[in-house]
Parts: sequence; C-alpha cells; structure tokens
Amino acid sequence: MTAFCEHFEPDLRIDPPLRVCPSCVAVGATWFHLRQCLACGQTGCCDRSANQHATAHFQATGHPMIRSAEPGEGWWWCYPDDRLYEEPGSTFAGGTAT
Repeated sequence: MTAFCEHFEPDLRIDPPLRVCPSCVAVGATWFHLRQCLACGQTGCCDRSANQHATAHFQATGHPMIRSAEPGEGWWWCYPDDRLYEEPGSTFAGGTAT
C-alpha cells in the first residue's frame, strides 16, 4: 500500500460505516455512494450525490480524510492534499474519489 500523507492517523479506530447517509435520510433525499470520515466516523454521501454530505462535512469540520464505505472498495481520500490512496486489489471506478 502507498504510504499515507501526514493527515492519516494509523491508530485511529472508528466504527464500521453506516449503510445510509443520515443527512440524506433526514431530508428525504437519495445518495449515489457512501463515504466515511476517518476522524469521527460520520457517514455521508459522495460528490456524485446531489447533497455531497461527505464533502460538506469536511468543509464544516476540517476533518481531512475519508474512505469509501462501499463494499469491496478499499481506498482513502485526503481532501487537503487532493490525493487518492488505494488498497492493492480494491475496486475503484475512477473519476474523483469523493
């Protein structure tokens, strides 16, 4: 695996991601894919979703990294560095990671 940036905290332990975007559920919206904040564990929808809750969470909190919350995907995204980190053998559909 590629070495992570300075924003990655290797000893951080967070709960598994939710299977829904709670912010979308609260407003009756749908989502495309889910992402999980690596600082606090919040699950939010991706930038292909209308509400882009994962990015909104980063903008509101400054929490720098997310991971995919989709089964079979093993990648992380660093917002400040605008950088994707992939786990070998994982699935990533390309395009922007968020």
